[in-house]
Amino acid sequence: MSHQRWMIYGANGYTGDLVARLAVSRGSRPLLAGRNAAAVRALADELGLDHVVFDLRDPAATRQHLAEVDVVAHCAGPFVATSGPMVQACLDTGTHYLDVTGEHPVFEAVLARDADARAAGVVLLTGAGFDVVPTDCLANLLHAALPDATALELAFAAPGGLSRGTATTGLAMNAKGGWRRIAGTLVPTPIGTPARDVPFPSKVRRVGSVPWGDLVTAHHSTGIADIVVYTRTAAPGLLQKLIRFAPVRALAARAIKRQPPGPSAETRAATKCEVWGEVRNAAGEVRTATLTGPNAYDLTADAMHRAAEHLLAGTGGRAGGAVEAGAHTPATAFGHDFVKSLDRVLVSEPSGGR
Repeated sequence: MSHQRWMIYGANGYTGDLVARLAVSRGSRPLLAGRNAAAVRALADELGLDHVVFDLRDPAATRQHLAEVDVVAHCAGPFVATSGPMVQACLDTGTHYLDVTGEHPVFEAVLARDADARAAGVVLLTGAGFDVVPTDCLANLLHAALPDATALELAFAAPGGLSRGTATTGLAMNAKGGWRRIAGTLVPTPIGTPARDVPFPSKVRRVGSVPWGDLVTAHHSTGIADIVVYTRTAAPGLLQKLIRFAPVRALAARAIKRQPPGPSAETRAATKCEVWGEVRNAAGEVRTATLTGPNAYDLTADAMHRAAEHLLAGTGGRAGGAVEAGAHTPATAFGHDFVKSLDRVLVSEPSGGR
């Protein structure tokens, strides 16, 4: 990896910890950061890394520390609260930005800073983890196979359980209901509706629609106007009715806090993710493809580290390698083959007809 320095902010969280450990195992030495001094210091001491402590609510301190690095891997959620201050500090200091958000308002907000990022010579790459590397790359692979596609459907299966951060974010997002993209516009849709059977590589699964990030990112990267994303959901009516009540959400949030930080190493090793995608054009032509990979959190750590490597590969670390300055999804930054570079990921070639 390049000698240029990069930072993992939120390194003491579940995902940040995975990214840090994987990076060290590959010979990289990121600077660890976060606002929990004791936790960040403990991880840095264990891994033999430097660390800094600062709060994103302190803009001066944030700019001071980001000015010392070329790339920040932002792993501290909830991103709807933390991404804005981090992005602004990156624009102010000329630091490339990566995050692992799954929140579509964050995707929209980051992608909306494209002109600012170009002016600052900065790469803003949102969704550099399981949300949305595999789905965004598969969508763009399919779009390349059928360039006049007007409709995109994506489905994913990611067993093994959720981290506390993911579960907390998901609770807040699901309380707002579901979405689909129809004729280019996000349209409110009950979670789980529509539903369909999807032929994943391992077996056919019944899945329902969910407000996944590709409703924003795949629309941005492919231009396709009609998009639905599916995964396994609870009964649509029951789910939406219950989580709209604040007391129910509060009970669920307390239950989440009592859970382990995230899936154990053994659970991650025993589970894998699967993604299916289909595009269709106005003439009725169809192309489909699938992807299999490791547990979603292992894929996230791998993607985040490799993305940081790519951005550090340019002259002085500031050019972002072959990535043009601006706001990006994974596929617009690195191309749809980026996902194929990740460990234990297999992607089928697009197939289909009329």
